[in-house]
Amino acid sequence: MATRLLSRISRRSAAGLHRATIGPLRQCVAGGFHSLSGSSYSSDFVGRLPAKEYMQPNSSLITSGCRYFSTLMHGSQPQEGLFPPELLTKQILTPERPLGQYADLVTRITNFQNEDKGFMVLAGDVFDVPIRKDIVHRVVRWQLAKRQQGTHSTKTISEVSGTGRKPWRQKGTGRARHGTLRGPQFRHGATMHGPKPRSHAIKLQKKVRRLGLKIALSARIGEGKAIFDDLGMPSHKTKYIVSAVSQMENTKKVLLVDGGPINDNLKLATQNLHYVNVLPSIGLNVYSILQHDTLVMTRDAVNRIVERMHTPINR
Repeated sequence: MATRLLSRISRRSAAGLHRATIGPLRQCVAGGFHSLSGSSYSSDFVGRLPAKEYMQPNSSLITSGCRYFSTLMHGSQPQEGLFPPELLTKQILTPERPLGQYADLVTRITNFQNEDKGFMVLAGDVFDVPIRKDIVHRVVRWQLAKRQQGTHSTKTISEVSGTGRKPWRQKGTGRARHGTLRGPQFRHGATMHGPKPRSHAIKLQKKVRRLGLKIALSARIGEGKAIFDDLGMPSHKTKYIVSAVSQMENTKKVLLVDGGPINDNLKLATQNLHYVNVLPSIGLNVYSILQHDTLVMTRDAVNRIVERMHTPINR
């Protein structure tokens, strides 16, 4: 492994990579890439690179905020040799990796007991999309408007109960002239220009709705709030969910997303917790993601969401 990496580095050097990077890279290969994790040496290494070289999108060298040797590795423990860079679609060398690079991401899979369940590659065109607040605002407005019932109704002068007789004669009484007691100026009278049953839905293109969901998922990934779990429950007891949520840092509300129908144990364990909600992948939406600060998804849910995002839009 080290020999192949050294030969690859030599080829990069021959292609024009800065000579000052070869020595540090040789030391990294010899001592393992764990030395790059959170050390001052990694920032010094990135500082030696010219800006025009480490910002090239074709470069196969990648970092993740100077924590790992891969921009696409998500997780607290770096693992050596699990995902070679050739499996990733886009690779960029930057001191702090920006969002929205459409790069495939590698994340750790755990369960409620925080046990390692392997790794998973997240599609970059779904989970690494540039953040656009205007798109999210439009989608949320569309979603909230469409879910309004629109059943409000008031009675007009022809619908209100009452007599149609003229209350008093037109002239000679000194009072104002009226033709009916069902008018809006009388008690129990009609309501003028009041609401009637209607749809509050507004139109929004399907591609904009789909983009809003991608942006919301990418935002949770960028904030480090997305945790990918196997949602297998040993029992229907609520204490399992409570203990799992208590282990999550800075978590107030959790949204659990499963691929297919919700497991009965999971449904019973979460129904008594106001800060934990469960959704199937088909029901995942932008507003629900924004209402919860932590997103927990299964492998099946991720695969189904990616498949849905890649399905062509019917015109």
